[in-house]
Amino acid sequence: MSFPRYPSYKDSGVEWLREVPAHWEVVQFKQLVDIQNGSDHKHVEAADGYPVLGSGGIFTYASDFLYDGESVLLGRKGTIDKPLHITGRFWTVDTMYWTKINPGTSGRFIYYSALTIPFDYYSTNTALPSMTKGALSSHLVVRPPLLEQAQIADFLDHETAKIDELVAEQRRLMELLKEKRQAVISHAVTKGLNPDVPMKPSGIEWLGDVPAHWDVNHVRRYLNKSLSNGIFKKKEEFGQGALLVNVFDIYRDNFLIDYPSLDRILCSREEQAGYEVLADDAFFVRSSLKREGIAAVAVAGKIDEAVVFECHLIQARFDPQRFLGRFARYLFNSMEYRAHMVRSAKVTTMTTIDQEAIASTPILVPPLKEQTAIAAFLDRETSKIDGLVSEAQRAIDLLQERRTALISAAVTGQIDVCGLAPQQERSHLEMVER
Repeated sequence: MSFPRYPSYKDSGVEWLREVPAHWEVVQFKQLVDIQNGSDHKHVEAADGYPVLGSGGIFTYASDFLYDGESVLLGRKGTIDKPLHITGRFWTVDTMYWTKINPGTSGRFIYYSALTIPFDYYSTNTALPSMTKGALSSHLVVRPPLLEQAQIADFLDHETAKIDELVAEQRRLMELLKEKRQAVISHAVTKGLNPDVPMKPSGIEWLGDVPAHWDVNHVRRYLNKSLSNGIFKKKEEFGQGALLVNVFDIYRDNFLIDYPSLDRILCSREEQAGYEVLADDAFFVRSSLKREGIAAVAVAGKIDEAVVFECHLIQARFDPQRFLGRFARYLFNSMEYRAHMVRSAKVTTMTTIDQEAIASTPILVPPLKEQTAIAAFLDRETSKIDGLVSEAQRAIDLLQERRTALISAAVTGQIDVCGLAPQQERSHLEMVER
């Protein structure tokens, strides 16, 4: 089923509006709202009181308010493409505009109309995206009669709420899948794959009982060379020198190093030799702005050219005859080990972990054949879960595209939704999904 169209249309004379309903007006945005500047809130900030709003919504409170009424908030600097609809008393920061809704205009219709503003087109060419009051005021929009504005807003309230709930369901599913993924990894690397294997106390409170035939020792006992910090250099010129494993590369591609995405730095052959990366080397993030950023990754696959690693990483090269990089990647990224790394780290302005803390970390070491089997099992299982997560993300992307398209079509008059009561038993969205 498709939405109906209006009986007659006229040329709007505006490229992005195209044809609009014949009885609608094309006006400047300032004819619908009076745009006002926000104000710094520091002198009125309080533990409670009136909400102080930024682009992300309420983030603190104020003892006074800028305005009491219905308003649409628009970004001035930074996040400029997230309009907000608010009613009542509020304060808004100086990086936002707030608006007085003009008579004969529905505030909720204005909000939905504002979502269609081409912010990238109007944004000033600076490092920080910015919108001028002049650009917003002169932006051309369409103005239906007030009753139709209200009907369109009612319809969009109803339909977008249904889409948002579907998106929320998919996000909840993604979180459950990620939790399951972590649980599968943690069980495999701390209990093994055989549920009937005899167990023994590990002697480590946060690990509990482990398979009786597994070794429990420290990281330093399984290293082929001492732990080492990386090279202190910045990216300079692409196409020369060596590939560089950067701290940000650690979190990509499921804690595997993706060589094609690496930057290059200029460095001598002596430097390359001193900071050489080999397949199955493991890297611990030694400094992070976030506590949960302390993590490890095994470098997998054959390396065909010079690769070095940067100073915010600690390299661990394990003895491949006793401890496999494939197994290490899952072990150190399990819930138990991530939590242990955070506990072992020092927190100042950044979270840091030193070589001694890593070297003294207790590890579980199954026989080599079992390490291979566990890694292969986790490769398969995590791949299945990752596929389901990707499907959920694709569903979210599709729903958000539908939401955007529905809003744009309704507020520009490409579809006639005024006769579609929100209380109808089955919404158009549900019909489309069928």
